[in-house]
Amino acid sequence: MTAGSTAFPDRVGPPGVVGSPSVRAVCVVGAGLIGGSLVRAAEKAGHPVWAATASAETAAQARADGFDVTTDTPAALARAAEQDALVVLAVPLPALPGVLRLVDAHAPTCRLTDAVSVKVAVADAVEQCAPRTRYVGGHPMAGTAESGWAAGGAELFTGAAWVVGADDGTDREVWADVAELAWACGAHVVPAAADEHDLAVARVSHLPHLLAAVLASTAAGVGLPDDDPGLPMALAASSFADGTRVAGTRPELVLAMCEGNREALLAAVDEALGRLGVMRGALASTGGLAATVRAGHEGRQIWAAARHEPGTRITGDESWAELRAIGRAGSPVLGWAR
Repeated sequence: MTAGSTAFPDRVGPPGVVGSPSVRAVCVVGAGLIGGSLVRAAEKAGHPVWAATASAETAAQARADGFDVTTDTPAALARAAEQDALVVLAVPLPALPGVLRLVDAHAPTCRLTDAVSVKVAVADAVEQCAPRTRYVGGHPMAGTAESGWAAGGAELFTGAAWVVGADDGTDREVWADVAELAWACGAHVVPAAADEHDLAVARVSHLPHLLAAVLASTAAGVGLPDDDPGLPMALAASSFADGTRVAGTRPELVLAMCEGNREALLAAVDEALGRLGVMRGALASTGGLAATVRAGHEGRQIWAAARHEPGTRITGDESWAELRAIGRAGSPVLGWAR
């Protein structure tokens, strides 16, 4: 064990096995695509789970499907406090301060995590609005262009990366709770510091949303009244569909995550613009695109290889620095080694 570190608490019984002390109750706030999928996946894995949503329609849909979902968020949080449940916030970033104030009022010292796509802003909001909670950041890297309860499913997280915050001073017992929930839902864990997470998702999640928006609007001639999109749209096939898939996401959700990661996203946009500028210069001067196309192909191959990374297991004796190094190396954490 690295000096100054404390081992994770002993976990009796394998994660996800009903009756094991490691199976903790889960309270999900938010029942859209991610929250609704988490409710389904956690229940399937054997966790006692309930949820709260601001939408009466969503709550009715979820209850019709047999799930314990209410519109009474204070009552759901009070229940979490009584049962020492893990509270998972699955709401858009702009809604977070209001929800955190409810957490502070009804479950002020609860075990808390989230599924929001930025981490620095969430940590700051927790510190300001619910400072007594035992917070460990989380972010399942899963989703679709669809939204709402009906779009969710228990298998959404299968094979996905699930970031679990590994900043110095993180609560190790709650870290273990969040990691075990991720494993129980079929995901693998990627430990990361909050700022490193935000820089990474700016490149692989938020920038793609902006590039998809530009591609879709350019192809359709949006905002250009003299352009007729009839022929381009008639010819658009799989390349266009793949490149613009995330442009089908509800705009308010895209705005919340991209604007919430402004500084990191600006750096990613600047790099992309620099590469586009070099490509345009080469195309204009020599007609050559080899450097851009080959670099893109290489990047895609690196991603494909990373998807086959065998992963590792942790003993629980690792320091936070050692866990961050595992995440930085791209090695998914598959579970405990003990």
